[in-house]
Amino acid sequence: MIPTYNSVTSAIFSPMMGWFGSVSSLIDILAWSILGGVVALLVYKWISNQAGIEKAKNDIKVHLLEIRLFQDDLLGVIVATGKILGKNALYIGHNILPMVVMFVPMMTILFQLEANYALDPIPVGSTEVMTLKLDPSVTNLKASDVRLELPEGLELTAPPVASGEEIAWRLRVDEAGDHVLKIHVGDEVFEKGLAAGGVSRTVPFLRTKAWEAFLYPGEAALPSDSPVQEIRLAYPDRKIPFLPDGEGGILLSFFLLSIGAGLALKGVFGVTL
Repeated sequence: MIPTYNSVTSAIFSPMMGWFGSVSSLIDILAWSILGGVVALLVYKWISNQAGIEKAKNDIKVHLLEIRLFQDDLLGVIVATGKILGKNALYIGHNILPMVVMFVPMMTILFQLEANYALDPIPVGSTEVMTLKLDPSVTNLKASDVRLELPEGLELTAPPVASGEEIAWRLRVDEAGDHVLKIHVGDEVFEKGLAAGGVSRTVPFLRTKAWEAFLYPGEAALPSDSPVQEIRLAYPDRKIPFLPDGEGGILLSFFLLSIGAGLALKGVFGVTL
């Protein structure tokens, strides 16, 4: 499921990103975040019970007014408060289905923005750490059964460090390019990409067989029966003009912009939230 989802969404989004050269990161994040807000509005308009939401909101206002007008009537205030709680539960119920439906397109846009713009290639001459974690529920192999094979342009700067099912390597990048590392785990060989130098682009940050593979479509997920749980490589955050850097910056910018766009455009699309 994960490989299919990632390959399909990447095939759809990749041709639509990067049209604006060096300023593409900012423009794409702004444009796709606003589009995410529009998608959310359309989902609410088509899926939610708009009449029910409007009625629940109006009823809550009426009962709030009752409390204000008849605040000396304790029993009346208690009854009105109970009605407010009931209408609020009804309002939340009307919102559950559209929230579930909009989760898929919103998260798809966010995952693609993260994959394309959160991280930069490793600079030539720098050193980063790659870690591999074995899955003890699948294999009896130990870290000592793992061997790293490096291509030209990469160099191991220190012996590997093992701790339990996890092993780490310190790698120095000597040449730019999209390198492929081979990791021998028992009788199996697993590949891990490494993007070094050159222009900003999608980098292969994480290979995993866990649900996190949805978050990082830049590299194929590991098979579900793999003895390897994940292979992770550290990359520097990409600098985005006027926006916070890295994965956290993309996440924050996306939600602030999409929510802001949704609130600003709800009247245009005739949506009751």
